[in-house]
Amino acid sequence: MKIVVTGAVGHIGSRVIRDLGLQFPGSEIVLIDNMMTQRFPSIFNLPAIARYSFIEADVTSTDLDPIFKNADAVIHLAAITDAAGSFDKAEQLEANNYQATARVAEACVRMGTRLITLSSTSVYGTQNEVVAEDCSPEELKPQSPYALTKLREEELVSQLCATQGLKAVCCRFGTIFGASPGMRFHTAVNKFCWQAAMGQPITVWSTAYDQKRPYLDLFDASRAFAFIIRNDQFDGRIYNVLTHNSTVRDIVNAIREFVPDLQVTFVDNKIMNQLSYEVSCERFKSRGFTFAGDLRRGVGETIALLKNCRS
Repeated sequence: MKIVVTGAVGHIGSRVIRDLGLQFPGSEIVLIDNMMTQRFPSIFNLPAIARYSFIEADVTSTDLDPIFKNADAVIHLAAITDAAGSFDKAEQLEANNYQATARVAEACVRMGTRLITLSSTSVYGTQNEVVAEDCSPEELKPQSPYALTKLREEELVSQLCATQGLKAVCCRFGTIFGASPGMRFHTAVNKFCWQAAMGQPITVWSTAYDQKRPYLDLFDASRAFAFIIRNDQFDGRIYNVLTHNSTVRDIVNAIREFVPDLQVTFVDNKIMNQLSYEVSCERFKSRGFTFAGDLRRGVGETIALLKNCRS
């Protein structure tokens, strides 16, 4: 089996490339990344059970056809991913992320390669308590330029599935938490873990403490990719993929188990999406996938990596 992973050194990719080797022993796993983030340790000590090759390249300009040739699946992770930071670089993000997805998807069409592409549960802007993939257009109110671009990428992939025979699946991931060699600390759970480990107070928007949002353990995210490939789940549909719908209070309580002296500071400026809603992942579960991640485990794993950083 040959699997290509774009954006291979990022927070998600650096975990996935290792797990793919364990899930599909003997496979050829091709890693593509432009190394803009210089996360070189992401490709240190890859499992010997698989055959890895690394290509330093940008998917928006590289000839992808020879790379995708004879690939059984492409996992497309290459993107600028900071939703909160996307407001002041909307044009750059749109050009990079949309163009990357378009070129990857079109190359998959030409090469007859199956595609897993990522979207985000941040495309939902509903005030309803629970939202699912077949929600009304009125409930799709992306709260950032990042999320807006994700909707456009979804539409592109769906169109190619319908008109060009692309075999693909689109996963709307909840906010990622959990450790990886290339992890970042800009999203809610990881940022809070970093602040707690550094002895800093966690800052929370005052009205957001009990608002629910979808979160995805990186452990489950990686398992989901293997599940889709193994079960040929390339049906052109969109799937919500998340471990928990949790509140900020839930996150704080989980962190406090590992950092008992944690301090929480409430502020009036907006640091998290102000909407509260739960996302249903029953569609993905109905395909036979069982979520096994856990907020407490992910928090504990992350804080354990930083346990010796405080005197």
